[in-house]
Amino acid sequence: MARRKKIYEGKAKILYEGPEPGTIVQYFKDDATAFNAEKKDVIEGKGVLNNRLSEFFMTGLNTVGVPTHFLKRLNMREQLVRACEIVPLEVIVRNFAAGSLAKRLGLEEGTPLPRPIVEYCYKDDKLGDPLVTEEHIAAFGWASQQDMDDILSLSLRVNDYLSGLMYGVGIRLVDFKIEVGRVYDGDYQRLIVADEISPDSMRLWDIETGQKLDKDVFRRDLGSLTDAYTEVARRLGVMPKQATHVAKPKLIN
Repeated sequence: MARRKKIYEGKAKILYEGPEPGTIVQYFKDDATAFNAEKKDVIEGKGVLNNRLSEFFMTGLNTVGVPTHFLKRLNMREQLVRACEIVPLEVIVRNFAAGSLAKRLGLEEGTPLPRPIVEYCYKDDKLGDPLVTEEHIAAFGWASQQDMDDILSLSLRVNDYLSGLMYGVGIRLVDFKIEVGRVYDGDYQRLIVADEISPDSMRLWDIETGQKLDKDVFRRDLGSLTDAYTEVARRLGVMPKQATHVAKPKLIN
């Protein structure tokens, strides 16, 4: 498929104008970034893995009635998604203490939380995506109270689905982040899961060993990022059971 006009380029993806009105082509790059892009690298095959894994998660969510922007995969690096108006928030769902939460509250990493905690960050790279409260969100008009109720419900449904899915293959879902988009059907607005769901946007630990299978491998120099993502894909059946990582992973269709 011939690419159309580039709409936006971020740290991990490029968005192109889609073939039909109301659609976007989402291209997954091999770029890896951490610490608000202070640490950067290009990791061959990462974009291919994230494209396939995001397809897998989004398709599963659609199947269980959680609406997403995903329409179909186009090739190894691109997928067709529905255009939507992105709510300017990162929605973070935490099941165990890790990352910034562990630092802020002085908790030991891996401490189980009494219940899933949902946090919100304002999407602004220049500001470092600062943590905000519902008071900030209401005051600045980023989302209405009804939106926030719907976002909370949506994020907890995603958490239920992903937690169970990962537990079934021996992986602990420590936390994850999603973005939410608004779509309109006439005068009716609804919220859907947008952007991507991949190991780039999750913390995933092996239940038995505690081995990290997410972008913390890159953040903390713990080994091969593509080996970690390949292991997640293998366990979920996105790659053949006997697969091991090669420079250009061969994924099943």
